Amino acid sequence: MKGLISLIYTDLTKKALKISFAAHKNQVDIGGLPYVYHPYHLAEQMDDEYSVCVALLHDVVEDAGVTLDKLEACGFPDDVVDAIDVLTRNKNVPYLEYITIIKRNELARKVKLADLKHNSDLSRIDHFNEHTFERIARYNEALKILTDEFSDEFNEL
Repeated sequence: MKGLISLIYTDLTKKALKISFAAHKNQVDIGGLPYVYHPYHLAEQMDDEYSVCVALLHDVVEDAGVTLDKLEACGFPDDVVDAIDVLTRNKNVPYLEYITIIKRNELARKVKLADLKHNSDLSRIDHFNEHTFERIARYNEALKILTDEFSDEFNEL
């Protein structure tokens, strides 16, 4: 079937699945659904082992208190841990600067693009308010930065 997406199952992605589920098991998303469906949805869109792991784990440090050291101790490769580190937002860094940092790490960029698209899906949200539309506008700005191959180059001129 064309368009059918399947999760990549390896020992590493299974480990990431278990950590993601445990970390997010008591959380809900903006639509009131179990939060773990969000990273799982992103992981289904990825096409290699490392990006599946990053998609599954992209919020565990920021939102669930899992440490980068724990991920390293669990055997995740440096590329995976580095991408999760980049995706973990430091609240002292302005949002669009954070997005520019993500753009420099291809693995983080790939997952963040899927994350922004899923977070912009208004069908996931039951009730809208002004904050909803401000957030969507911010996500659209981020998508432009992450997909514009020349933006960093021209900013340096």
